Amino acid sequence: MTSRHGIEARSLVREFKNGPRAVDGIDLDVAEGEIYGFLGPNGAGKSTTVHMLTTLLPPTAGSARVGGHDIVSEGPAVRDAIGVALQEAALDLLLSGREHMRLQGGLHGLSKAEIAARGDELLERVGLAEAADRRVGGYSGGMKRRLDLALALVHRPRLLFLDEPTTGLDVQSRAALWDEVARLARNDGVTVFLTTQYLEEADSLADRLGIIDRGRIVAEGTPAELKAEIGRPTVEAIPANGDQVERLEAVLSRFGSPLPATRGAAAVRLADGTEELADVIRGLDGEGIKVADLKLHAPSLDDVFLAKTGRSLEGAGDDAAAEEDTGEHEPATVTA
Repeated sequence: MTSRHGIEARSLVREFKNGPRAVDGIDLDVAEGEIYGFLGPNGAGKSTTVHMLTTLLPPTAGSARVGGHDIVSEGPAVRDAIGVALQEAALDLLLSGREHMRLQGGLHGLSKAEIAARGDELLERVGLAEAADRRVGGYSGGMKRRLDLALALVHRPRLLFLDEPTTGLDVQSRAALWDEVARLARNDGVTVFLTTQYLEEADSLADRLGIIDRGRIVAEGTPAELKAEIGRPTVEAIPANGDQVERLEAVLSRFGSPLPATRGAAAVRLADGTEELADVIRGLDGEGIKVADLKLHAPSLDDVFLAKTGRSLEGAGDDAAAEEDTGEHEPATVTA
C-alpha cells in the first residue's frame, strides 16, 4: 500500500467513446517525497493518466489512490491534498498575478492574512514579485508557467502534479522551474508526478521514470537503471594515420564487440563499461597507434526509449490524436 502522501494505481484504464484506450491498464507506485517522471510522446496517455489521478476524468476501469484517498469515491479529499499545473495554464488575462493568488487561496479556504502572506512568499519564490500587480495578459509564456506553479502551491499540497510544465519555455525559464521542483521535493518532501517529453528534464529531475507508449508502461526504473538495461557504452576512434584502421580495429576488439562505424573509424561496445577506457588508451599506446579522435558514447534515455518503443522520443508526435480527437476535453483547474 502507498503512504498517505504517495500515489498508487492498479490496472488503471481510460477508454474514450469510439476511440482507442488512451490508458490501457497501468500500475503505478510513487513513494512519498519522490519525483516520478512520466515519459512519452504526445498521445501516449500521459495527460489522460494525470487527469484521472487528479479526479478530472473518471477511469473506465481499475483503481487509484492519491494521498491515501480513492480518486473515485474520495474526490474532494484528493483535491485537497494535491496541487496541479496542467499543460495549459488556466489563467484570467485580465487579472494580475496577485489577484490570481487571492482567488486561488480563497477557493482553498485560506484566511485573508494567510492568502496575503502565502501569495507574497510564492510570488517571490517564482520570480514574479515585481510583476505581481501587472495583468497576466502581459506576461510571457515563462511567467505564466511560473505563476501556474505558484497557484498550485498555495495550499501547501503534499503531492504536486506537473503535466509538461516546461513545454515551450526558454532555457533560463526551464532551468528556474527545474530548480524549484527539485527544491520542493528535496527540502519540503513534496511528492512530484511530472510528465514530460524532454529527456534532459527527466534525466536530471526524476528519481524514477516510467515510460508510457500507446497507453501502456513499457519500462520503469531509475534513469541509471534504465540506461544500464540498454547496454554498455561504446568507444569510437579515428586513427591519425588512415592506413592504421585495421590495426585500430584489432586493438579495440580486445575490449568488446565490434560495431559498425563511420568511414575511417573503428568502434566497439565495451565489455565491462567505462572503466575500460583507460585500458583501451594504454592498448593503443602499446601498439604505437595515435588517434585523431576518440569518443565515448554512454547509453542515453533516448536509446532507452528507442529500445522500448521502436522509435525516438524527439519529434514523436504522430499519435497526438489519441487524446486530442476524442471530443472529451476536461477543465484545466482543480478546486476544493
